[in-house]
Amino acid sequence: MNKLLIVVDMQKDFVTGVLGTKEAQAIVPAMIDYIQNFDGKIIFTRDTHDENYLNTQEGQKLPVVHCIKGTDGWEIISELQPFIKDNDVYDKPTFGSLALADALRNNVYSEIQLCGVCTGICVISNAMLAKAAQPDTPVKVLSKLCACVTPESHNTALEAMKTCQIDII
Repeated sequence: MNKLLIVVDMQKDFVTGVLGTKEAQAIVPAMIDYIQNFDGKIIFTRDTHDENYLNTQEGQKLPVVHCIKGTDGWEIISELQPFIKDNDVYDKPTFGSLALADALRNNVYSEIQLCGVCTGICVISNAMLAKAAQPDTPVKVLSKLCACVTPESHNTALEAMKTCQIDII
């Protein structure tokens, strides 16, 4: 079986930094355990902004400077660093990674799983791109290994993904 796990935006700014939440912090131990036992390829996405972030459309709507390339908050959390291999990190300037979607079109997987933060923004965006890139591949979101701004927004995103034939496990 050729499975893929996409770990979405598990960066310091989203876990313990300026946009961190207790929900994001709470999923880290279980995520480490899951990754250690995952039998397949693992890739990471990394929210990546420039110094002019506040001048972007996203920065106007979310005026919290975060994940500025090269800063400490931009880095994947230290607990997950040992699992990063070679070029398995996709920097993305927005919620979903088009580079990741392109890579998925060129590599067929038997199953695609996603976990990470924020369920209602970046996880849902990348799950939808994965489903579009490989419409006949089961795409699964690991609900207990995802977190959002609030538990309610987390559940709303999970329900939206179910509607789009993404499995919530």
